[in-house]
Amino acid sequence: MVTAEINQGTTPEPRKNARILIVGGGYVGLYTALQLQRKLKPELRRGEVEVVVVSPDPYMTYQPFLPEAAAGLISPRHVVVPLRRVLDRCTVVVGEVLSIDHAARTAVFTTPATEEKGASAEELTYDELVLAPGSVSRTLPVPGLADHGIGFKTVEEAIGLRNHVIEQMDIASSTRDPAVRDAALTFVFVGGGYAGTEALAELEDMARYATRYYHNIGPEDMKWILVEASPRILPEVGEGMGRYTVTQLRRRNIDVRLETRLESCADRVAVLSDGARFPTRTVVWTAGVKPHPLLAATDLPRDERGRLKCTARLTVDGAPHAWAAGDAAAVPDVAAGKPGAQTAPNAQHAVRQAKLLGDNIAHALRGEELETYSHRYAGSVASLGLHKGVAHVYGRRLKGYPAWFMHRAYHLSRVPTFNRKARVLAEWTLSGLFKREIVSLGSLEHPRAEFELAAGGKPARDPKGSS
Repeated sequence: MVTAEINQGTTPEPRKNARILIVGGGYVGLYTALQLQRKLKPELRRGEVEVVVVSPDPYMTYQPFLPEAAAGLISPRHVVVPLRRVLDRCTVVVGEVLSIDHAARTAVFTTPATEEKGASAEELTYDELVLAPGSVSRTLPVPGLADHGIGFKTVEEAIGLRNHVIEQMDIASSTRDPAVRDAALTFVFVGGGYAGTEALAELEDMARYATRYYHNIGPEDMKWILVEASPRILPEVGEGMGRYTVTQLRRRNIDVRLETRLESCADRVAVLSDGARFPTRTVVWTAGVKPHPLLAATDLPRDERGRLKCTARLTVDGAPHAWAAGDAAAVPDVAAGKPGAQTAPNAQHAVRQAKLLGDNIAHALRGEELETYSHRYAGSVASLGLHKGVAHVYGRRLKGYPAWFMHRAYHLSRVPTFNRKARVLAEWTLSGLFKREIVSLGSLEHPRAEFELAAGGKPARDPKGSS
């Protein structure tokens, strides 16, 4: 059995007939399971090891592609990777883990079947635990946010936002009320990190293109507003590139408001801390993330920010047989060479940590020494729309087309599976040859509305998908 001495670096005894439970099917969950399939192939074939992946969704979402999916440059189905297809040697359970008693090596979870029948939650025992539930949106008690805000962490939210933006243009084009038109063409994004900046830039690019097909809407009629509480945006690409990004966005008539907060969006009016008020039907919230609430429902040690306390070997500190990486884990940054430094919760670290985590679990089961995670941050790339971007990689700063090309090349190399790489590349190639798609399919979110209306019932919403 893998003993508590793992944290002190001694070699544990080999372990057989072990069940490895991976909670979460995101970056860490998928890549850890993939690595375990490679490293433990003989053991999995002989039935000596079982890998169980519990995830709320049957797919992993490659989040860096969400802005391009929202802009219609990538099909939604190519932004996700089906877990069952790539994890053919693992047991994939679509469900949600509610709590974990690591002292008893048990996890309580629900599945769509238990929820459908109203049955009680199920219990699963395990020998090794990989806790990788990721993060959730960090919201603030802003009046009206729960009623009118739109998130941007899932592929469903990205496609829903795309449909919403095009629907607002349809509303503005068909109304004679100037107040309704102004509110429909005002788009407020809160948060100047990767998600907010890239989503705004890509959607503004798409909407600007779409105006050529509206006889009474021009790019100058739309208001795009980026609200950021700190003095700069995109801190990951450096201060200089952040200033360049602000300049480029403002040249596109995007209103960038730094050191400003959203005070309220009640009654569809965005009220900012600088006193500005914008009637709007679109408030997109991308102001940071926080650890998944599941972490609070475990008996594992957490730091002041709610993340799991981990060692540089990706074990949970003081909790034998528990492992973590990614957004849920506070991992020491060995490469930084500074006491107390921790790795940033981003995809670059998550993917690399997951591969080492899989290696270390295999080492532990075979009684081998564990490896230490050390990765020097390579830099960051960000897209600002078609053929526009910024990058700060290995100390070199790029902007414009070269940065945009690097952004695409990097993420194409990182998206899992050759199947997805080929499909994404094909879509990029076709989008360069043909015109951009600007159709809204908002009715897909409520597919039964048309039939309910025909059957004499009351539809959940307008069957044509208007807001």
